[in-house]
Amino acid sequence: MNQAITTHDDSRIELDRLSELTEDVLRRCRARGASEVDVGVGVDVGLSVSVRLGEIESIEHNRDRGLSLTVYFGKRKGSASTADLNPDSIEKTIEHACAIARHTEEDPCNGLADPDLLAHDFADLDLWHPWDISIEEATELALRCEEAGRGFDPRISNSEGASVQVGSSLAVGATSNGFFSRERDTRHMISVALLAEDEAGMQRDYWYESVRSAADFPDVASIGHRAAERTLARLGARKLGTRQCPVLFAPQVARGLIGHFISAVSGGALYRKASFLVDHVGKPVFPDFMQIAERPHIRRGQSSANFDSEGVATRDSDLVVDGRLARYVLGSYSARKLGLRSTGNAGGVHNLIVATGTDDFSAMLKRMGTGLVVTELMGQGVSLLTGDYSRGASGFWVEDGEIVHAVEEITIASNLREMFANIVAIGSDVDTRSHILTGSILLDRLTIAGA
Repeated sequence: MNQAITTHDDSRIELDRLSELTEDVLRRCRARGASEVDVGVGVDVGLSVSVRLGEIESIEHNRDRGLSLTVYFGKRKGSASTADLNPDSIEKTIEHACAIARHTEEDPCNGLADPDLLAHDFADLDLWHPWDISIEEATELALRCEEAGRGFDPRISNSEGASVQVGSSLAVGATSNGFFSRERDTRHMISVALLAEDEAGMQRDYWYESVRSAADFPDVASIGHRAAERTLARLGARKLGTRQCPVLFAPQVARGLIGHFISAVSGGALYRKASFLVDHVGKPVFPDFMQIAERPHIRRGQSSANFDSEGVATRDSDLVVDGRLARYVLGSYSARKLGLRSTGNAGGVHNLIVATGTDDFSAMLKRMGTGLVVTELMGQGVSLLTGDYSRGASGFWVEDGEIVHAVEEITIASNLREMFANIVAIGSDVDTRSHILTGSILLDRLTIAGA
Protein backbone atom coordinates (compact mmCIF):
# COMPACT_ATOMS: atom_id res chain seq x y z
CA MET A 1 0.00 0.00 0.00
CA ASN A 2 1.45 3.38 -1.01
CA GLN A 3 -1.11 6.13 -0.66
CA ALA A 4 -0.18 9.81 -0.53
CA ILE A 5 -1.95 13.07 0.23
CA THR A 6 -2.34 14.78 -3.16
CA THR A 7 -4.75 17.59 -2.37
CA HIS A 8 -2.40 20.23 -3.78
CA ASP A 9 -2.54 18.70 -7.30
CA ASP A 10 -6.10 19.87 -7.82
CA SER A 11 -6.39 22.56 -5.18
CA ARG A 12 -7.05 25.39 -7.62
CA ILE A 13 -9.73 23.36 -9.40
CA GLU A 14 -11.32 22.64 -6.02
CA LEU A 15 -11.18 26.34 -5.15
CA ASP A 16 -12.97 27.11 -8.40
CA ARG A 17 -15.76 24.70 -7.43
CA LEU A 18 -16.02 26.17 -3.95
CA SER A 19 -16.08 29.69 -5.41
CA GLU A 20 -19.00 28.83 -7.70
CA LEU A 21 -20.87 27.29 -4.78
CA THR A 22 -20.24 30.32 -2.59
CA GLU A 23 -21.49 32.76 -5.21
CA ASP A 24 -24.57 30.60 -5.80
CA VAL A 25 -25.43 30.58 -2.07
CA LEU A 26 -25.02 34.36 -1.94
CA ARG A 27 -27.46 34.79 -4.82
CA ARG A 28 -30.00 32.40 -3.34
CA CYS A 29 -29.95 34.13 0.05
CA ARG A 30 -30.42 37.53 -1.53
CA ALA A 31 -33.30 36.13 -3.58
CA ARG A 32 -34.96 35.07 -0.31
CA GLY A 33 -34.85 38.63 0.94
CA ALA A 34 -31.66 38.68 3.01
CA SER A 35 -30.25 42.20 3.14
CA GLU A 36 -26.73 40.97 3.98
CA VAL A 37 -25.05 37.58 3.61
CA ASP A 38 -21.79 35.99 4.81
CA VAL A 39 -20.80 32.59 3.35
CA GLY A 40 -17.80 30.39 4.05
CA VAL A 41 -17.07 27.06 2.38
CA GLY A 42 -14.07 24.87 3.15
CA VAL A 43 -12.43 21.51 2.60
CA ASP A 44 -9.95 20.00 5.06
CA VAL A 45 -7.90 16.98 4.04
CA GLY A 46 -5.56 15.07 6.30
CA LEU A 47 -3.62 11.94 7.14
CA SER A 48 -2.83 10.84 10.69
CA VAL A 49 -0.61 7.86 11.54
CA SER A 50 -0.06 6.77 15.14
CA VAL A 51 2.29 4.12 16.48
CA ARG A 52 2.91 2.73 19.94
CA LEU A 53 5.67 0.45 21.17
CA GLY A 54 6.93 -0.11 17.66
CA GLU A 55 3.57 -1.10 16.20
CA ILE A 56 1.02 0.77 14.11
CA GLU A 57 -1.88 1.84 16.31
CA SER A 58 -4.07 3.80 13.88
CA ILE A 59 -4.20 5.19 10.36
CA GLU A 60 -6.80 7.81 9.58
CA HIS A 61 -7.65 9.74 6.46
CA ASN A 62 -10.09 12.62 6.65
CA ARG A 63 -11.76 14.78 4.05
CA ASP A 64 -14.13 17.18 5.76
CA ARG A 65 -16.27 19.63 3.83
CA GLY A 66 -18.43 22.29 5.33
CA LEU A 67 -20.47 25.42 4.72
CA SER A 68 -21.23 28.14 7.23
CA LEU A 69 -23.81 30.80 6.55
CA THR A 70 -24.96 33.97 8.28
CA VAL A 71 -27.79 36.08 6.92
CA TYR A 72 -29.25 39.38 8.06
CA PHE A 73 -32.76 40.64 7.51
CA GLY A 74 -32.18 44.22 8.50
CA LYS A 75 -30.74 43.95 12.00
CA ARG A 76 -32.00 40.43 12.60
CA LYS A 77 -29.43 37.66 12.33
CA GLY A 78 -29.60 33.95 11.55
CA SER A 79 -26.77 31.43 11.23
CA ALA A 80 -26.63 27.80 10.12
CA SER A 81 -24.02 25.35 8.92
CA THR A 82 -23.67 21.96 7.30
CA ALA A 83 -20.93 19.37 6.87
CA ASP A 84 -22.66 18.03 3.76
CA LEU A 85 -22.31 19.98 0.52
CA ASN A 86 -24.97 18.16 -1.46
CA PRO A 87 -27.72 20.40 -2.90
CA ASP A 88 -30.44 19.27 -0.46
CA SER A 89 -28.29 19.98 2.60
CA ILE A 90 -27.29 23.39 1.29
CA GLU A 91 -30.92 24.27 0.56
CA LYS A 92 -31.93 23.29 4.10
CA THR A 93 -29.07 25.32 5.54
CA ILE A 94 -30.24 28.40 3.64
CA GLU A 95 -33.81 27.82 4.81
CA HIS A 96 -32.75 27.41 8.45
CA ALA A 97 -30.56 30.52 8.48
CA CYS A 98 -33.28 32.66 6.91
CA ALA A 99 -35.97 31.27 9.22
CA ILE A 100 -33.86 32.03 12.29
CA ALA A 101 -33.20 35.57 11.10
CA ARG A 102 -36.88 36.25 10.48
CA HIS A 103 -37.80 35.26 14.02
CA THR A 104 -35.00 36.76 16.13
CA GLU A 105 -34.99 40.13 17.81
CA GLU A 106 -33.33 43.07 16.11
CA ASP A 107 -29.93 44.14 17.41
CA PRO A 108 -28.62 47.49 16.16
CA CYS A 109 -25.04 46.18 16.31
CA ASN A 110 -25.71 43.28 13.95
CA GLY A 111 -24.40 43.33 10.42
CA LEU A 112 -21.45 42.65 8.18
CA ALA A 113 -18.10 44.33 8.71
CA ASP A 114 -17.78 47.92 7.51
CA PRO A 115 -17.03 47.83 3.75
CA ASP A 116 -14.08 50.20 3.98
CA LEU A 117 -12.30 47.80 6.36
CA LEU A 118 -12.55 44.73 4.12
CA ALA A 119 -9.47 43.09 2.62
CA HIS A 120 -9.08 43.23 -1.14
CA ASP A 121 -5.31 42.75 -1.51
CA PHE A 122 -3.98 39.33 -0.52
CA ALA A 123 -0.25 38.95 0.00
CA ASP A 124 1.39 35.56 -0.47
CA LEU A 125 2.05 34.49 3.13
CA ASP A 126 3.74 31.23 2.08
CA LEU A 127 1.22 29.03 3.91
CA TRP A 128 0.66 26.36 1.24
CA HIS A 129 3.08 23.44 1.49
CA PRO A 130 1.31 20.12 0.86
CA TRP A 131 3.26 17.13 2.13
CA ASP A 132 3.21 14.22 -0.34
CA ILE A 133 4.00 11.53 2.19
CA SER A 134 2.79 7.94 1.93
CA ILE A 135 1.36 5.96 4.82
CA GLU A 136 4.56 3.88 4.88
CA GLU A 137 6.74 6.99 5.04
CA ALA A 138 4.62 8.58 7.76
CA THR A 139 4.72 5.34 9.74
CA GLU A 140 8.48 5.18 9.45
CA LEU A 141 8.84 8.74 10.74
CA ALA A 142 6.57 8.03 13.70
CA LEU A 143 8.46 4.83 14.52
CA ARG A 144 11.81 6.62 14.34
CA CYS A 145 10.51 9.37 16.61
CA GLU A 146 9.25 6.92 19.22
CA GLU A 147 12.34 4.71 18.97
CA ALA A 148 14.61 7.71 19.54
CA GLY A 149 12.69 8.57 22.70
CA ARG A 150 12.40 5.01 24.03
CA GLY A 151 16.06 4.31 23.43
CA PHE A 152 17.30 7.52 24.98
CA ASP A 153 17.65 6.17 28.53
CA PRO A 154 16.90 2.84 30.29
CA ARG A 155 14.52 4.66 32.63
CA ILE A 156 12.14 5.32 29.74
CA SER A 157 9.79 2.46 30.59
CA ASN A 158 6.83 2.92 28.27
CA SER A 159 5.30 5.05 25.54
CA GLU A 160 1.91 6.56 24.88
CA GLY A 161 2.84 6.63 21.22
CA ALA A 162 4.07 8.89 18.45
CA SER A 163 2.07 10.38 15.61
CA VAL A 164 2.56 12.12 12.29
CA GLN A 165 -0.26 14.38 11.13
CA VAL A 166 -0.53 15.92 7.67
CA GLY A 167 -3.15 18.55 6.94
CA SER A 168 -4.27 20.96 4.23
CA SER A 169 -7.21 23.35 4.04
CA LEU A 170 -8.97 25.12 1.20
CA ALA A 171 -11.41 27.88 1.99
CA VAL A 172 -13.55 30.36 0.10
CA GLY A 173 -15.30 33.23 1.85
CA ALA A 174 -17.61 35.91 0.52
CA THR A 175 -19.98 38.60 1.75
CA SER A 176 -22.70 40.48 0.00
CA ASN A 177 -20.92 43.79 0.58
CA GLY A 178 -17.90 43.02 -1.57
CA PHE A 179 -15.49 40.68 0.21
CA PHE A 180 -14.24 37.58 -1.62
CA SER A 181 -11.30 35.34 -0.74
CA ARG A 182 -9.72 32.06 -1.84
CA GLU A 183 -7.21 30.65 0.63
CA ARG A 184 -4.96 27.59 0.87
CA ASP A 185 -2.92 26.58 3.88
CA THR A 186 -1.20 23.56 5.35
CA ARG A 187 -0.20 22.48 8.84
CA HIS A 188 1.75 19.37 9.83
CA MET A 189 2.72 17.94 13.21
CA ILE A 190 4.95 15.24 14.70
CA SER A 191 4.52 14.35 18.38
CA VAL A 192 5.49 11.72 20.95
CA ALA A 193 4.60 11.06 24.60
CA LEU A 194 6.77 8.92 26.89
CA LEU A 195 6.79 7.48 30.39
CA ALA A 196 9.81 7.10 32.66
CA GLU A 197 10.13 5.25 35.95
CA ASP A 198 12.52 5.06 38.89
CA GLU A 199 12.27 4.04 42.52
CA ALA A 200 10.19 7.14 43.28
CA GLY A 201 7.51 6.35 40.71
CA MET A 202 6.44 7.04 37.14
CA GLN A 203 6.31 10.32 35.21
CA ARG A 204 5.01 11.32 31.79
CA ASP A 205 5.85 14.08 29.36
CA TYR A 206 5.82 14.78 25.63
CA TRP A 207 7.07 16.99 22.84
CA TYR A 208 5.78 18.03 19.45
CA GLU A 209 6.65 20.21 16.48
CA SER A 210 4.06 21.98 14.34
CA VAL A 211 5.01 23.55 11.01
CA ARG A 212 3.49 24.91 7.81
CA SER A 213 6.08 23.13 5.65
CA ALA A 214 7.51 19.69 6.38
CA ALA A 215 10.88 21.07 5.31
CA ASP A 216 10.90 23.05 8.56
CA PHE A 217 10.75 19.99 10.80
CA PRO A 218 13.89 19.29 12.79
CA ASP A 219 15.35 15.78 12.61
CA VAL A 220 12.60 13.48 13.83
CA ALA A 221 14.93 11.81 16.35
CA SER A 222 15.42 15.17 18.06
CA ILE A 223 11.69 15.30 18.82
CA GLY A 224 11.92 11.92 20.53
CA HIS A 225 15.04 13.00 22.42
CA ARG A 226 13.37 16.20 23.59
CA ALA A 227 10.37 14.27 24.87
CA ALA A 228 12.68 11.84 26.67
CA GLU A 229 14.69 14.63 28.29
CA ARG A 230 11.53 16.33 29.51
CA THR A 231 10.13 13.06 30.87
CA LEU A 232 13.34 12.09 32.67
CA ALA A 233 13.61 15.54 34.22
CA ARG A 234 10.28 14.97 36.00
CA LEU A 235 11.50 11.89 37.87
CA GLY A 236 11.80 12.36 41.61
CA ALA A 237 9.21 15.12 41.67
CA ARG A 238 8.35 16.44 45.12
CA LYS A 239 5.74 18.64 46.71
CA LEU A 240 6.57 22.04 48.16
CA GLY A 241 5.45 23.66 51.36
CA THR A 242 3.35 26.82 51.14
CA ARG A 243 5.49 29.89 50.44
CA GLN A 244 5.93 33.00 48.36
CA CYS A 245 8.75 33.14 45.83
CA PRO A 246 9.69 34.25 42.31
CA VAL A 247 8.12 32.17 39.54
CA LEU A 248 9.42 31.63 36.02
CA PHE A 249 6.82 30.55 33.46
CA ALA A 250 8.46 28.41 30.76
CA PRO A 251 7.62 29.62 27.22
CA GLN A 252 4.95 26.99 26.55
CA VAL A 253 2.96 28.13 29.60
CA ALA A 254 3.99 31.79 29.42
CA ARG A 255 1.92 32.15 26.25
CA GLY A 256 -1.12 31.14 28.29
CA LEU A 257 -0.47 34.05 30.63
CA ILE A 258 -0.47 36.41 27.65
CA GLY A 259 -3.60 34.61 26.43
CA HIS A 260 -5.43 35.63 29.62
CA PHE A 261 -4.48 39.22 28.88
CA ILE A 262 -5.86 38.92 25.34
CA SER A 263 -9.12 37.53 26.70
CA ALA A 264 -9.39 40.42 29.15
CA VAL A 265 -9.01 43.07 26.42
CA SER A 266 -11.26 41.32 23.88
CA GLY A 267 -14.60 42.75 22.88
CA GLY A 268 -17.01 40.23 24.38
CA ALA A 269 -15.61 40.54 27.89
CA LEU A 270 -15.41 44.33 27.59
CA TYR A 271 -18.94 45.17 26.46
CA ARG A 272 -20.34 42.77 29.03
CA LYS A 273 -18.26 44.53 31.70
CA ALA A 274 -16.84 41.12 32.56
CA SER A 275 -13.15 42.07 32.50
CA PHE A 276 -10.85 43.60 35.07
CA LEU A 277 -9.34 45.63 32.20
CA VAL A 278 -12.48 47.55 31.20
CA ASP A 279 -11.65 51.19 30.29
CA HIS A 280 -7.90 50.56 30.32
CA VAL A 281 -6.82 51.88 26.91
CA GLY A 282 -3.89 54.21 27.51
CA LYS A 283 -3.38 52.94 31.05
CA PRO A 284 -0.43 50.89 32.34
CA VAL A 285 -0.99 47.15 32.59
CA PHE A 286 2.59 45.87 32.46
CA PRO A 287 5.99 47.32 33.44
CA ASP A 288 7.16 50.00 31.03
CA PHE A 289 9.66 47.68 29.30
CA MET A 290 6.83 45.53 27.95
CA GLN A 291 5.99 45.73 24.25
CA ILE A 292 3.42 43.50 22.53
CA ALA A 293 2.67 43.77 18.82
CA GLU A 294 0.48 41.93 16.33
CA ARG A 295 2.20 40.96 13.09
CA PRO A 296 -0.34 39.13 10.88
CA HIS A 297 1.75 38.90 7.73
CA ILE A 298 4.75 36.84 8.85
CA ARG A 299 5.58 34.34 6.12
CA ARG A 300 4.74 30.79 7.27
CA GLY A 301 3.52 32.18 10.58
CA GLN A 302 1.41 29.96 12.79
CA SER A 303 -1.49 32.44 12.63
CA SER A 304 -0.68 34.54 9.59
CA ALA A 305 -3.69 35.89 7.71
CA ASN A 306 -4.60 38.67 5.30
CA PHE A 307 -8.00 39.09 6.95
CA ASP A 308 -9.97 38.07 10.02
CA SER A 309 -13.02 35.79 10.14
CA GLU A 310 -15.25 38.66 8.95
CA GLY A 311 -13.03 39.64 6.02
CA VAL A 312 -11.57 42.72 7.72
CA ALA A 313 -8.02 43.36 6.54
CA THR A 314 -5.34 42.57 9.08
CA ARG A 315 -2.44 44.91 9.66
CA ASP A 316 0.60 45.33 11.84
CA SER A 317 -0.51 46.94 15.07
CA ASP A 318 0.83 47.57 18.56
CA LEU A 319 -1.20 46.18 21.43
CA VAL A 320 1.01 47.20 24.35
CA VAL A 321 3.45 50.11 24.15
CA ASP A 322 5.77 50.84 27.06
CA GLY A 323 3.55 48.73 29.29
CA ARG A 324 0.35 50.61 28.40
CA LEU A 325 -2.63 49.11 26.62
CA ALA A 326 -2.72 50.69 23.15
CA ARG A 327 -6.04 49.26 21.92
CA TYR A 328 -8.62 46.56 22.43
CA VAL A 329 -9.05 43.32 20.43
CA LEU A 330 -12.33 43.69 18.52
CA GLY A 331 -14.54 42.22 15.85
CA SER A 332 -17.32 44.22 14.24
CA TYR A 333 -20.11 43.37 16.67
CA SER A 334 -18.13 44.04 19.85
CA ALA A 335 -16.68 47.21 18.32
CA ARG A 336 -20.16 48.57 17.64
CA LYS A 337 -21.27 47.68 21.16
CA LEU A 338 -18.38 49.80 22.44
CA GLY A 339 -18.81 52.63 19.94
CA LEU A 340 -15.54 51.72 18.21
CA ARG A 341 -14.41 50.05 14.97
CA SER A 342 -13.16 46.54 14.32
CA THR A 343 -9.45 45.99 14.86
CA GLY A 344 -9.41 43.02 12.46
CA ASN A 345 -9.53 40.51 15.29
CA ALA A 346 -12.80 38.67 14.75
CA GLY A 347 -11.72 35.12 15.50
CA GLY A 348 -8.65 36.12 17.51
CA VAL A 349 -5.19 37.61 17.22
CA HIS A 350 -2.65 36.87 14.50
CA ASN A 351 1.00 36.30 15.45
CA LEU A 352 1.21 38.23 18.70
CA ILE A 353 4.84 39.02 19.45
CA VAL A 354 6.04 39.79 22.98
CA ALA A 355 9.33 41.69 22.84
CA THR A 356 12.06 39.72 24.57
CA GLY A 357 15.18 40.49 26.50
CA THR A 358 18.60 38.96 25.82
CA ASP A 359 18.60 36.24 28.49
CA ASP A 360 18.10 32.65 27.37
CA PHE A 361 16.45 30.10 29.66
CA SER A 362 19.64 29.36 31.60
CA ALA A 363 20.26 33.06 32.14
CA MET A 364 16.66 33.50 33.29
CA LEU A 365 17.24 30.80 35.92
CA LYS A 366 20.31 32.66 37.11
CA ARG A 367 18.33 35.88 37.21
CA MET A 368 15.62 34.26 39.32
CA GLY A 369 18.13 32.74 41.72
CA THR A 370 15.82 30.73 43.96
CA GLY A 371 12.23 30.03 43.01
CA LEU A 372 9.86 27.92 40.93
CA VAL A 373 9.88 27.14 37.22
CA VAL A 374 6.38 26.30 35.98
CA THR A 375 6.25 23.95 32.99
CA GLU A 376 2.67 22.72 33.19
CA LEU A 377 -0.62 24.20 34.41
CA MET A 378 -3.86 22.44 35.24
CA GLY A 379 -7.40 23.59 35.92
CA GLN A 380 -9.41 26.64 34.94
CA GLY A 381 -9.13 28.82 38.02
CA VAL A 382 -8.92 32.18 36.27
CA SER A 383 -11.54 34.94 36.61
CA LEU A 384 -11.44 37.63 33.95
CA LEU A 385 -13.94 39.65 35.96
CA THR A 386 -11.73 40.01 39.05
CA GLY A 387 -8.36 38.85 37.72
CA ASP A 388 -8.12 36.20 40.44
CA TYR A 389 -5.75 33.41 39.43
CA SER A 390 -5.37 29.97 41.01
CA ARG A 391 -4.17 26.94 39.06
CA GLY A 392 -2.58 23.58 39.68
CA ALA A 393 1.02 23.47 38.52
CA SER A 394 4.13 21.35 38.15
CA GLY A 395 7.68 22.22 37.24
CA PHE A 396 11.05 22.54 38.97
CA TRP A 397 12.50 24.03 42.12
CA VAL A 398 15.55 26.23 41.51
CA GLU A 399 18.27 27.29 43.93
CA ASP A 400 21.18 29.58 43.09
CA GLY A 401 20.12 29.56 39.45
CA GLU A 402 20.24 25.77 39.08
CA ILE A 403 17.39 23.26 38.90
CA VAL A 404 17.41 21.13 42.07
CA HIS A 405 14.42 18.81 41.63
CA ALA A 406 11.09 18.42 39.90
CA VAL A 407 7.92 19.69 41.60
CA GLU A 408 4.34 18.40 41.38
CA GLU A 409 0.94 18.72 43.04
CA ILE A 410 1.13 22.40 43.91
CA THR A 411 -1.11 25.40 43.32
CA ILE A 412 0.04 28.87 42.32
CA ALA A 413 -2.18 31.81 43.18
CA SER A 414 -2.28 35.57 42.69
CA ASN A 415 -4.23 38.16 40.73
CA LEU A 416 -3.61 38.82 37.03
CA ARG A 417 -3.46 42.55 37.62
CA GLU A 418 -0.59 42.04 40.07
CA MET A 419 1.04 39.34 37.96
CA PHE A 420 1.15 41.55 34.87
CA ALA A 421 2.49 44.51 36.84
CA ASN A 422 5.17 42.39 38.53
CA ILE A 423 6.76 40.85 35.45
CA VAL A 424 10.52 41.18 35.87
CA ALA A 425 11.86 39.96 32.52
CA ILE A 426 11.02 38.19 29.25
CA GLY A 427 13.46 35.53 28.07
CA SER A 428 14.82 35.15 24.55
CA ASP A 429 13.78 31.46 24.48
CA VAL A 430 10.72 32.02 22.29
CA ASP A 431 8.40 29.09 21.60
CA THR A 432 7.52 29.45 17.91
CA ARG A 433 4.79 26.76 17.84
CA SER A 434 1.97 29.13 18.79
CA HIS A 435 0.18 32.24 17.54
CA ILE A 436 1.47 33.92 20.72
CA LEU A 437 5.25 34.27 20.44
CA THR A 438 6.87 34.80 23.81
CA GLY A 439 9.88 33.64 25.75
CA SER A 440 9.82 32.59 29.38
CA ILE A 441 8.27 35.14 31.75
CA LEU A 442 9.74 35.86 35.17
CA LEU A 443 7.42 37.17 37.88
CA ASP A 444 8.66 38.79 41.04
CA ARG A 445 6.56 36.81 43.48
CA LEU A 446 3.59 34.43 43.61
CA THR A 447 2.00 32.37 46.36
CA ILE A 448 2.62 28.63 46.15
CA ALA A 449 0.30 26.35 48.05
CA GLY A 450 1.72 22.88 48.58
CA ALA A 451 1.85 20.14 51.15
